[in-house]
Amino acid sequence: MSVSYTLKESISGFKRTKLSTFISIVTISISLLLLGVFAVITINTSRFIDTLRDKVEMEAFLQEPMSRDDVATLIKTVTALNGVDKVIFVSKEEAAGIFKEQFGEDVKSVLEFNPLPPSLKVFLEEGYRTAASANEVYEKLKSTQGVESVIYRKALLEFVDQKTATAHNITLGLGVLISLSAIFLVSNTIRLAIYAKRRLLRTMELVGATQGFIRLPFLLEGIIQGLVGGILAACVLYVLLEYAMRFLLTEIAQYVHMEMPFYLLVVGSGAALGLVGSIISVARFIHVASHA
Repeated sequence: MSVSYTLKESISGFKRTKLSTFISIVTISISLLLLGVFAVITINTSRFIDTLRDKVEMEAFLQEPMSRDDVATLIKTVTALNGVDKVIFVSKEEAAGIFKEQFGEDVKSVLEFNPLPPSLKVFLEEGYRTAASANEVYEKLKSTQGVESVIYRKALLEFVDQKTATAHNITLGLGVLISLSAIFLVSNTIRLAIYAKRRLLRTMELVGATQGFIRLPFLLEGIIQGLVGGILAACVLYVLLEYAMRFLLTEIAQYVHMEMPFYLLVVGSGAALGLVGSIISVARFIHVASHA
């Protein structure tokens, strides 16, 4: 199979269906641009959610009185629990210091004694920072001997889990819808190119041309359409994001900035959409057109 012939026939498809090819490329560009924006939002939303999850910790208040040896044994027991990343002991004196930092009052001067119990700050492993997994750790921690009570931000984790699922479903739905639109337009463009060359296809079949030889130019045409659309989308997306960074605080701008692999993925996605669209069109229409 001649590479030059394949390329020539692929490019000829652009000439025969200029308008539909242009519309297809523009549609792929817009689709990938929208998908890129959604991807940036999704990635940064995930980063923000992970930041919230990282801040969720449990505080286990200890029974009193408790010796140093008992505390050391309890720390080892809690650390061994599934889902626990690390444990930090907070003494009564340290608890009083934290109280003063937060409320500006010395608890001893108000009550003339320190009522705050010692506690353990329990940090969860990454896979346990969800409402369901955190509740499992909570139940085990609460039933551990030497622990009086346990508190953690359960409502926050439930809220984060709920919003994460909602955002994921919305993003997935929009992504599928936009991708299908791009595939449909590429498929329609390739179908028009196939119909325009129907007599040539019939002749090629009669002289014994293989199906691969006949179909490859159309597949390549779809890939080129998607590739051009992906490059345009990546360029526009890069300009928009870099321009937006000028108006954002440094702390926020770092979330907007995307590395080069992201833009390469946009370009690759364009080529993939073009390939899928052309495969669908070739599979459905090439045999029909050649016998029209």
